[in-house]
Amino acid sequence: MNLKYLPIRMFKGLRRPFSTRSRKKRMRTFSALMGIREGMSVLDLGGSPMIWESVPTSLDITILNLPSVVFVNTASHHKFRFVEGDACSVASFDKGQFECVFSNSVIEHVGPAEKQADFAREVRRLGKSYWVQTPSKWFPIEAHCGMPFWWFYPVKLQQYFIERWRKKLPAWTEMVEETRVLTRTDLQQLFPEATIRVEFFTGIPKSYIAYFSGR
Repeated sequence: MNLKYLPIRMFKGLRRPFSTRSRKKRMRTFSALMGIREGMSVLDLGGSPMIWESVPTSLDITILNLPSVVFVNTASHHKFRFVEGDACSVASFDKGQFECVFSNSVIEHVGPAEKQADFAREVRRLGKSYWVQTPSKWFPIEAHCGMPFWWFYPVKLQQYFIERWRKKLPAWTEMVEETRVLTRTDLQQLFPEATIRVEFFTGIPKSYIAYFSGR
């Protein structure tokens, strides 16, 4: 066992049951609010097949990821297609080609504000409807690094931890360092026609969802 990854494995292990329940509840809400129906074409930007297994309705799902992300086709009641591409600049699909564009915890990873705006533009261009979820900075435990109230640390304190982590876990640290969370206002500005839904856990905002059920 590689002990340098043990804290991350422990954090993910403790988080997994909670995340699984939360994900299933979110996908039930998604199905209800978006009018999901048999054979609907969905473009999942930066996602994976796992999240779709809790949606019982059979869908035609295209999953777009960077070339470094690889998934193997497994048995499923959904029809999956995997394509490579940049979710901030999708050249391979036409305007309104998909009945729904879906994104779960991706927009905070695409880069600075300019890239997030590019991502939002592509979501709105490609789908007749869309659903974009992103974590809230107000949730006590940060979803990526596991630190309590991470987004409220002074910059110097954040940098202190970043430099310590970088020595042992450079790739993981780069992911944490490049994460840029959005506020509810940010999300509304990027998706002006969307309804913003807040997911709460014990009264605390856990995540925000911008959804638009169709033109």
